[in-house]
Amino acid sequence: MVAEHVPVLTEEVLAYLAPTPGGIFVDGTVGAGGHAEAILEAMTQGPAFGAETLGEATGRYIGIDQDPDALVLAARRLERFPNVTLVRGNFRHLNRHLDDLGVGAVTGILLDLGVSSMHLDRWERGFSYQHEGPLDMRMDPDQPLTAAEIVNHWPEDEIARILWEYGEERWASRIAQFIVRRRQQRPLDTTFDLVDVIKAAVPAGARRTGPHPARRTFQALRIAVNDELGALEEFLAQAVHRLEPGGRLVIISFHSLEDRLVKHHFRRWSTPCRCGPHQPCTCGQEQLLEVLTRRPVSPSEAERERNPRARSAKLRAARRVLHPEGRE
Repeated sequence: MVAEHVPVLTEEVLAYLAPTPGGIFVDGTVGAGGHAEAILEAMTQGPAFGAETLGEATGRYIGIDQDPDALVLAARRLERFPNVTLVRGNFRHLNRHLDDLGVGAVTGILLDLGVSSMHLDRWERGFSYQHEGPLDMRMDPDQPLTAAEIVNHWPEDEIARILWEYGEERWASRIAQFIVRRRQQRPLDTTFDLVDVIKAAVPAGARRTGPHPARRTFQALRIAVNDELGALEEFLAQAVHRLEPGGRLVIISFHSLEDRLVKHHFRRWSTPCRCGPHQPCTCGQEQLLEVLTRRPVSPSEAERERNPRARSAKLRAARRVLHPEGRE
């Protein structure tokens, strides 16, 4: 299973995160450990982290994930590296996790928001419209809300809102109407139950072109089940304050809603203060970040050919400024 997981934009992550021996790096979505392995290999290229014993090593890598299955895979993949700490949790609780570990400022933070092959290819997790499985879609299998709960019990207008806002689905209202009509006859229990309803709702002409007609609906439900945008908002509010001066933040997103949030927060924290140098900030616009990616970085054509799931990935990176107008 580990071999099947292909991390995206790995070379670009290394370039922008700039891992060094002795640094403290946080991976908010460690998954099966693909990016982590590459970063740890870069960190071990020197005496500080590549010490002979664990006690002599000074660098640290903290991997966070809410999926216990992912952490098992990451532990196997990263077992040869010293000072790796794996934490089961959500990156939205970044401050809590670091406080629990006694960690203050960190050298770098990575967030990869994509759904891994481990989720898409395991039918029992219910993420894929191409495999029949239960309507689940939970990243954290212990949380109560599932996709089945939404489609079988939520109001029609709320389902339509989710499909429109999170999936940018043109036929959101019609799909929601068909979902409610179907559940009045019998519950939607499986992914293929939902796919059949979507195909019935989307006009034949619209189904003949473009991506699979269920793609946007499945994306929207996954975002709603896992509160992905809310988690990202909370993470972004914390991450910038956890970086040491010069520390770097790298985020890979896979749809426009995520990328828009990242862009907004980067812009907010990179706007210079208007109060003048060496003066207390009263405008509330203190500059804390320098944006390193003028535009989002996309996978090369060669990577897209090797890994079609990388095609929509966008990477943005920023660096904590050393001295924002004399205030640090």
